[in-house]
Amino acid sequence: MLLVDDCADDAELTRIELHGAGLDVDCLWVASEAALHAALDGPAPQLVLSDLNMPGFDGPRALAIVRERAPGAKFVLLTGAIAEDATLPEADGVLLKHELHELPGLVRELLGA
Repeated sequence: MLLVDDCADDAELTRIELHGAGLDVDCLWVASEAALHAALDGPAPQLVLSDLNMPGFDGPRALAIVRERAPGAKFVLLTGAIAEDATLPEADGVLLKHELHELPGLVRELLGA
C-alpha cells in the first residue's frame, strides 16, 4: 500500500488505523510528486491512499499519475474537508480524515480481503 501525504503524523495515523483493525499491510509513505514517481518505479501497489490537498501537489495529480503508471491500483482520496462546490476526481473512494475508523472496511472492500 502506498500513502501519499505531506504530513507524517497523518500518514502514521492512517497506518495505526489499518494495523489496529488487523490489516497486515505494508505501507510506504511518500510526501511529494517526485517520491510518488520513484515509488511507482518499483512493484505496483494494490492500493494508494492520497491526501487531497498538499502544498505544490494534490490528490487529483496523484490520481492521474497512479492511473497512468499503475492502472490496476485502487485509489482513495483522504481529506480533512470537502468544499460544498468541490468537484472530486473519479477515485475508488473518498474518506474524511476524521472518519479514519471507516478506512479498514473500505480497504477490505476494495481489496476483496
